[in-house]
Amino acid sequence: MRRLFKRINVLVTETGEESKSKSSMARGQLQVLNALDGAKTQWYHFTAIVIAGMGFFTDAYDLFCISLVTKLLGRIYYYVPNSDAPGTLPPNVSAAVNGVAFCGTLAGQLFFGWLGDKMGRKRVYGMTLMLMVICSLASGLSFGKTAKGVMATLCFFRFWLGFGIGGDYPLSATIMSEYANKRTRGAFIAAVFAMQGFGNLTGGIVAIIVSTAFKNRFHAPAYQVDAVGSTVPEADFVWRIILMFGAIPALLTYYWRMKMPETARYTALVAKNAKQAAADMSKVLQVDIVAEQDKVEEIVTQETNSFGLLSRAFARRHGMHLLATTTTWFLLDIAFYSQNLFQKDIFSAIGWLPKARTMNALEEVYRIARAQTLVALCGTVPGYWFTVAFIDKMGRFAIQLMGFFMMTVFMLGLAIPYHHWTTPGNHIGFVVMYGFTFFFANFGPNATTFIVPAEIFPARLRSTCHGISAAAGKAGAIVGSFGFLYAAQNTNRALTDRGYPPGIGVRNSLFVLSICCFLGFLFTFLVPESKGKSLEELSGENEVADDADFAGGYNKTTIV
Repeated sequence: MRRLFKRINVLVTETGEESKSKSSMARGQLQVLNALDGAKTQWYHFTAIVIAGMGFFTDAYDLFCISLVTKLLGRIYYYVPNSDAPGTLPPNVSAAVNGVAFCGTLAGQLFFGWLGDKMGRKRVYGMTLMLMVICSLASGLSFGKTAKGVMATLCFFRFWLGFGIGGDYPLSATIMSEYANKRTRGAFIAAVFAMQGFGNLTGGIVAIIVSTAFKNRFHAPAYQVDAVGSTVPEADFVWRIILMFGAIPALLTYYWRMKMPETARYTALVAKNAKQAAADMSKVLQVDIVAEQDKVEEIVTQETNSFGLLSRAFARRHGMHLLATTTTWFLLDIAFYSQNLFQKDIFSAIGWLPKARTMNALEEVYRIARAQTLVALCGTVPGYWFTVAFIDKMGRFAIQLMGFFMMTVFMLGLAIPYHHWTTPGNHIGFVVMYGFTFFFANFGPNATTFIVPAEIFPARLRSTCHGISAAAGKAGAIVGSFGFLYAAQNTNRALTDRGYPPGIGVRNSLFVLSICCFLGFLFTFLVPESKGKSLEELSGENEVADDADFAGGYNKTTIV
């Protein structure tokens, strides 16, 4: 299979190179960019990974920690007197609390992606981080006289938190790709993205520590023993502390983000300041670099480096690339985020999560956090770091193709014998299959869909195109998280979760998700291989095109 992936990879790459060589000739690369491409792995590379990675650590913590406290919010604010079961968030409130940050993230990816190409990566990077810090703190301070008021305030701040998180996607990826050398660029960008796994893990650990501390200090009976007493008043502090903790890593990173120089590719190719680019990178690389202002002027005034996002020239050169990055990320996130639908059944089946009425509120938070921490530790984190280890050996294309293929196989492996997996004695097999879908998502398209858009587009449009690709992914996340939350409900109304209409059932939902994975596999054939090439080779910025390339396709009025 590896030979097949390698052969397909070579064919895709050679086809693209042949078509480009017929109509273009290479131009000499700027010395400052050559120095970056050929640099050995140095301390500044690891510094950039940590600075950009801590943003992703915070992003993951802030986005996923809400799932740890939604049950607690239901117990505190939606308690129903004389009910056999603890209070839960109504479906519309649950969708809003869990999904509003995704909506904010989608908007932030588009806005800050565009702004990063207009104002520079560094300037916008600080804005997104401060927005995340402020809104993390504000989320924990949500106020209101009624449950509706508290939830509305929480949703307001969670939206703007997501807006800041959205900006971190295109900016972190673009900054890391523009700082990295071409030999290990994939591993560096993957390492930034892999910090998401540690963010998920830390969210669970923080929730375990906070809930344990409060549980040991404020003893409470189970709900079935004392419905009112099972939720102590101090439990209201637990969810607030967990949400507010997300501000700490972001705040610690702010100073170092502001100390980072602007990337040389933005300074030279977009801001057109060769002297500043050479000076910045001379300090970073600790070598003498000559400023080549005349060469910069020559490069940026070529028609190949002047077309805008909405021009026909962009559609001709990069339209298929943008289609590939948006569709694969969209399809991946439908499948990836929908996997959370099965956690409740799995946790209950293997005894990690007893029935809610047998626990008090703080015990339930502890149990949920422990279960999700184990999933992150065993299924999520390893996959990210397999990608870091192998992406510059196997290539982006092969890893993404393999990941989508294996996700399709394991989804079908869950769906076809679904009744077998749900019978007593077979739950361990279900957990293993479920864990492998997570593993091959992270050692596969969840990482590569983040990496490739940061490599294949021109510097002046790189952040924008990454933001568009990421926003398509978040649209898929919204469909996966909430569309399938309704779709996966039992076909029998009597067996649906409280407040939800009947759906198509989990088994049929798994079949739909396997189709999404297979479509992602097919659209991956549109993705170019970027392993071992400079960003300018990939984007065509270092080429002088024939007039035929732009005949009828270059229109200055469409520059974005």
